[in-house]
Amino acid sequence: MKKNLVKIVNLALVLGSFIVGLWAYSRLPERVASHWNINGDVDGYTSRFGGAFFIPFMILGLYLLFLFIPKIDPKKENREAIMPIFDKFVTIFLLFMLYLYSLTIAFALGRDFDMTQALLPAFGLLFYYIGRMLPQAKPNWFLGIRTPWTLSNNEVWTKTHTLGGNLFKISGILSLLGAFFPRYGFFLVIGPILIFTVYLFIYSYLEYKKLEK
Repeated sequence: MKKNLVKIVNLALVLGSFIVGLWAYSRLPERVASHWNINGDVDGYTSRFGGAFFIPFMILGLYLLFLFIPKIDPKKENREAIMPIFDKFVTIFLLFMLYLYSLTIAFALGRDFDMTQALLPAFGLLFYYIGRMLPQAKPNWFLGIRTPWTLSNNEVWTKTHTLGGNLFKISGILSLLGAFFPRYGFFLVIGPILIFTVYLFIYSYLEYKKLEK
């Protein structure tokens, strides 16, 4: 029942984005801001239709992709164990996309705010949740830190995901701090994630070679 409820919530979030788009379409200007630079200034525009429906169609496409990917996972023995975690991740990700969408609509309708600063808390919560989720993930091909070495050895998978969970939580906290330092917000979001991703890739390789010996 709980599993079905999560799926119903996810579908409702997808449909809700289109309902918002239908409501906003006639209220939007002809040109809608669609991209902001690292300083929070608008540097790209789209049409009224694009502003109203580009993100909802993106959300729909990602939702369908999320439904399809688990079905082709070669590690089918772990699929049932991973699905409750995966479904919750989908919910969190869809909420993140809807928050982004609501900001673009609000901005287009005349609300004045710093887009980068408004997004930082959402990035922080998303990264922190991923940090909580990673240590729970069993070896699979569609969720987690999937390097050749984590997928080849369960112990390497466990060690990498335990460390990755802590690093993503740190990334989340740094992103939240960025909301108080908007001048450095972009770097507090992108910098740690890039560094930690490269580090985890190398770490999984070194752990695999250590076990090999």
